Amino acid sequence: MQRLIPLFRGLAFQPPTSALIRKALRIREDLERCYPQVPRALLQHQDPFTLLVAVVLSAQCTDVKVNAITPELFRLASTPKAMLQLGEQRIREIIRPLGLAPRKAKALIGIAERIESEHQSQVPRTFEELESLPGVGHKTASVVLMQAFDEPAFPVDTHIHRLAQRWGLGGKTVEETETILKSVFQDPSTWAELHVRMILFGREYCPAVKHDMDACPICSWAAVPEARTSEQTLTAEIYSDWASEEPCAYS
Repeated sequence: MQRLIPLFRGLAFQPPTSALIRKALRIREDLERCYPQVPRALLQHQDPFTLLVAVVLSAQCTDVKVNAITPELFRLASTPKAMLQLGEQRIREIIRPLGLAPRKAKALIGIAERIESEHQSQVPRTFEELESLPGVGHKTASVVLMQAFDEPAFPVDTHIHRLAQRWGLGGKTVEETETILKSVFQDPSTWAELHVRMILFGREYCPAVKHDMDACPICSWAAVPEARTSEQTLTAEIYSDWASEEPCAYS
């Protein structure tokens, strides 16, 4: 069952209020208390190219699964030239456990071809150039620029978007949420670790469904009313669906 959760208040076209900035500061402090030390990146990689590959592979897949597969892939092909030599079919075989293998293998070959032919075998360092590569969207480009090149960026995926909406820091779209987060977390030097902390927090404390907001270290005080209402409605519908299902019969 899928349900479209109501969108929360979007502030993309308004400057943040001082109250919202204070709230964001408290959220950041809570995240830092939960995770005093965080890795710079959650995906294992060796250099900008292998990071780019890992981020592309992480689409609709967990970091844990990606990190289990990439050592073998990078052993065979850790450069654009080696990736082309390895070939699309062999790449597909290696990454099959990650899902969407045909699409991802095709994207990796396309990325390697473009980097070899247009960028002198080097991963480009601008949003425009990265987003022109096959299979590379704004979030992927943001991760690469931030983690490989120390450029100020705030990657926002659907999980960070969900947390931001719950806390009243989100917009109607991922793009609006990115703008809002950059405006309330005003020190770009904090964005890289904040990005990782929000991902870890979402996994451990703030799941997408059946979330106990009163027990959550941040939602307990920061969740906006719309988030609580939406969560209660979604949880009720899930339990209603379960109750109406026919019992399983085992022979």
